[in-house]
Amino acid sequence: MRRLREHGLPLVFGALLLLALLGQAISGLAGVNGDAHDHGLQTIGMGEYLASSDFAVDLAENWQSEYLQFLLFITLTVWFVQKGSPESKPLDKIGRESDEEQKVGQFAQPDSPAWAKLDGWRRGLYSHSLGLVMGAIFVGSWSAQFIAGHAAYNAEQIRNLKAPLTFGTYLAAPDFWSRTFQNWQSEFLAVASMVVLAIYLRERGSPESKPVGAAHEATGIEG
Repeated sequence: MRRLREHGLPLVFGALLLLALLGQAISGLAGVNGDAHDHGLQTIGMGEYLASSDFAVDLAENWQSEYLQFLLFITLTVWFVQKGSPESKPLDKIGRESDEEQKVGQFAQPDSPAWAKLDGWRRGLYSHSLGLVMGAIFVGSWSAQFIAGHAAYNAEQIRNLKAPLTFGTYLAAPDFWSRTFQNWQSEFLAVASMVVLAIYLRERGSPESKPVGAAHEATGIEG
């Protein structure tokens, strides 16, 4: 029970992810088969749907936008602040901060990660590892959205007796960019809302909120 409690947050979100994927699969299959029935086409099973470009593109376009949100939030908060928000660094901490503040090199502590104690490229790489990994996942999932979206779009083109598009043509097609921008705008809105609303509103006990009694002007303080 102690180990479950210590790792409860990712376990809960993992369970919610599986439930959401299940819901997406069931509702998505129903939608695809309903459309196929309306057009007098053969319906498909769950396994075929999960392996289809329709399912893949819907999954990938959501994932890429989420990881773009994290990537931008991680990197932009190095240099940009918001007075009064717990999502912001303190106003006097703008920038990369000193080695002493970051506890690297000669200022590393006994329990600091091994690469934080080193000099050179390994410390540099580790210093940006979170942003690099988030960026790699974003690029990978956006590429998956492009490939799966291209396949799904061409399948629809063929059903409508139209010529399929090449990769280059699809890259400039409204379908690809519409899928992309409709996800990006929602992520930017969500982050901006969280940054601003957390200045004035509270959630007692949450690390994403300031302490209930903290002043609205208090910046970079988490409860």
